[in-house]
Amino acid sequence: MELTVIQRLSNAIRTQRVERTFGVDSLCRLLESYLPDSQIAEVRRAAEFATSVHQGQRRSSGEPYVYHPLAVARTLAEMRLDHTTLMAAILHDVIEDTGVSKESLALEFGSDVAELVDGVSKIDKIEGRSRLEMQAESFRKLLLAMTRDLRVILVKLADRLHNMRTLGHMAPDKRRRISRETLDIYAPIAQRLGIYFIRTELEDLAFANLYPKRHAVLEEAVQEQLGDTKKLIREVEQKLATTLREEGIGASVVGRQKNLYSIYQKMRRKKLKLLKVMDVLGFRVIVSKVDDCYRALGVVHHVYKPVSGEFDDYIANPKSNGYQSLHTSCVGPEGHKIEVQIRTRDMHHVAESGIAAHWQYKLGTRDGGVAQQIRAREWVAGLFDDFGSVSPMDFLENVKVDLFPDEVYVFTPKGEIRRLPRGATPVDFAYAVHSELGDHCVAARVDGTLEPLNSQLHNGQTVQIITAKHARPNAAWLNFVKTAKARSTIRNYLRQQREDEAVRLGRRLLEIALRELGVTAGVLKDDAQMAKVLADYNFEDVEEMYAAIGTGQRLPALVARHFLPKGAELAKTGEADVAPLAIEGTEGLVLDYARCCHPIPGDEIRGHVSVGRGIVVHRVECRHAKGRPQDWLPLAWSDKVEGDFLCEIRIQAYNKRGLLAKVTAEIAAAESSIENVQMAERTASGEATETRFVITVRNRIHLARVLRRIRRIEWVERVSRI
Repeated sequence: MELTVIQRLSNAIRTQRVERTFGVDSLCRLLESYLPDSQIAEVRRAAEFATSVHQGQRRSSGEPYVYHPLAVARTLAEMRLDHTTLMAAILHDVIEDTGVSKESLALEFGSDVAELVDGVSKIDKIEGRSRLEMQAESFRKLLLAMTRDLRVILVKLADRLHNMRTLGHMAPDKRRRISRETLDIYAPIAQRLGIYFIRTELEDLAFANLYPKRHAVLEEAVQEQLGDTKKLIREVEQKLATTLREEGIGASVVGRQKNLYSIYQKMRRKKLKLLKVMDVLGFRVIVSKVDDCYRALGVVHHVYKPVSGEFDDYIANPKSNGYQSLHTSCVGPEGHKIEVQIRTRDMHHVAESGIAAHWQYKLGTRDGGVAQQIRAREWVAGLFDDFGSVSPMDFLENVKVDLFPDEVYVFTPKGEIRRLPRGATPVDFAYAVHSELGDHCVAARVDGTLEPLNSQLHNGQTVQIITAKHARPNAAWLNFVKTAKARSTIRNYLRQQREDEAVRLGRRLLEIALRELGVTAGVLKDDAQMAKVLADYNFEDVEEMYAAIGTGQRLPALVARHFLPKGAELAKTGEADVAPLAIEGTEGLVLDYARCCHPIPGDEIRGHVSVGRGIVVHRVECRHAKGRPQDWLPLAWSDKVEGDFLCEIRIQAYNKRGLLAKVTAEIAAAESSIENVQMAERTASGEATETRFVITVRNRIHLARVLRRIRRIEWVERVSRI
């Protein structure tokens, strides 16, 4: 009983504390600094409405639910946003979590508020859809709402920020899931839109919840390395401010410790220990004019020695989110490496608030915010132009790929600048210029030197793409391209190629099935008969029918029966009477080789049609290739067969030092490559061990040559194909 009383008292005290911080009175006092009384009254009316409809709802912490939307509105109020956005923030969960409809909300508070709230609301649960699919569909809906009004994403980011601040009351698995989503999607979006303070806090909160031990260890190590951070920051601030003033440059200097997640990312990206990541202190020098930025740079380099190769001019070459600054790294007091950013006041305002600058009140300029808004609209519109027709899951993955915070700036041969994500390749560059250029690229000259298509580009390089008319996108490019546009265009081409290949294979399978029934392939040219079959299966055209057969969605034998004249008797043909389907090894996209038996050219083979995989090829002796003959297709290797095929072998050998090295060397010498190695248990005697290798071979003759070389090793007892 006493424990229950204590819990109630604790909850009451916590609720009162939240009321003082996030209550409507506290919010309205903040709004008095920049909004007129009439608009503050509207915000208060929205808060009273939200309080009434959320009555009885509580968060995981036990606090009344309405404090969450009020806290979201407070974040946006601290950014000095307009009253419409604040009302939408207060009401952002009303459609999703209460019985209020979008229409009634529009009647009560206007269509702008209703549209913003609807844009933030998740899609209702749909039968048969997984949680991930619903999440992806809701995210696409959010971005679609952004194309109409960018304030939608400001409300969503503030909502996510407060959820991350109060994540401690969630179960550990839910905390990790939400934190991963925040790092993958919402923090990069804040970065893309230039909202620095939200991005950094989201990253640090997600890092602390996703990797609590790493966060704690890194935080302690940074403090131990820097010692008295405040004293060090104050010393640099005073020295730079004094020197700049003596040079006649009016500037404010502000120092800070870089956020832990950015330090962690740098350690991972560059594989560095903490002691090697010295630029954990950052300083901002804020001046009045652009000319003063470059003058201040000279002063900074005079006071502290610059680090060679660590300077970036984002004033001359702004980032895609509109960010502008001069970046330099110097050796500060006691050998500590410091990062200095130099920018004007307008640049600083845009860097901190991003697209929010356009709606902020009582500011000297909104030009930066307008430019940010235009860039953001172009980015979101581009996403729907490139990926609007793909599935929600593919859309989400493409957006993740596109959300790269780091960029490189490269030039076309005509001197035009192209922004690309860090790690981008000539293929990414080609697709950034034009899709046709990417489709036909075969090589690239980087600064006049021929470079592989998978080489990474760096700032300032000039890239020239070499094309050929016969060239087409290569599936291997997907292993190294970085831009979403390149990845999407390549996938679309391969998907189209798969459809074309499926059409060709489907026709071949149908012709074989017709031959089995004693019908010539000429029946396929009978327009009336073909129209009847298409109508029976509800196919729009012949290609759709062939594609359905080629991908295994329709069995060729059943489709073939529809071409028989009424009352016709089936011909008595056996498997031996049917010419086998020739396999050339290049079908790939609609042909699959069974992993249970790994068929290679020279083996006797047969196949069956599997939905989505096309023909699955087995060796005749495979235990999975048994059953009724009519369920299997007769197959044979073509004389033109080419390519490398997987094959699994078993090696029993004495367990000697260097055995694995000798085996791999012999496999390589036989012009084969190893795809997988599996070490099994030692044999009963304890002296020998069994190892399984999956290797690539061209045919049975090539396999025999590999096995011969392995048998020559003195420690090998037995080697055989599985």
